Amino acid sequence: MRPCTFFIVSLMLLTVFTGCKEDAKKPVKTQEVRFTKEGTLSFFSQKSDSLIMTMDIEIADNSYETQTGLMYRKGMERKQGMLFVFEREEMHAFYMKNTAFPLDLIFIKTDLTIASFQENAEPFNENSLPSGVPVQYVLEVNAGLVQELGLTVGDRIAYEKL
Repeated sequence: MRPCTFFIVSLMLLTVFTGCKEDAKKPVKTQEVRFTKEGTLSFFSQKSDSLIMTMDIEIADNSYETQTGLMYRKGMERKQGMLFVFEREEMHAFYMKNTAFPLDLIFIKTDLTIASFQENAEPFNENSLPSGVPVQYVLEVNAGLVQELGLTVGDRIAYEKL
């Protein structure tokens, strides 16, 4: 290779690699994700069959939505949540990767009864939060809501998609 050609090729490669390195330093901007009401969900006491509370929900029922969940959000209102709907009842586990606010996870069986809880899940924590038993639904709500409402295993939900 001629010295002049070698110099030009070297300069081009240096420019390409330097350009890539500088691009990697630029912060990635994400668009804020806002709550979109897609349905309502009600909690009912197993002891009295009385209504405990009704809330607005987003529904995650496809692969992308169930994998993304509440990531990249700043928070939710008290009476808002996200209901994950899976095809069948099986063991499920969640984590708080890229989730900036604490959550309670409510694991729900096919018959819409509450099976288990994971309360006060820590923001950005990637540890597994398992259902402990097979479930078909998972409801994410603001941390503390399970305790505030006095929800127990065996209480039930009903939901309606808009």
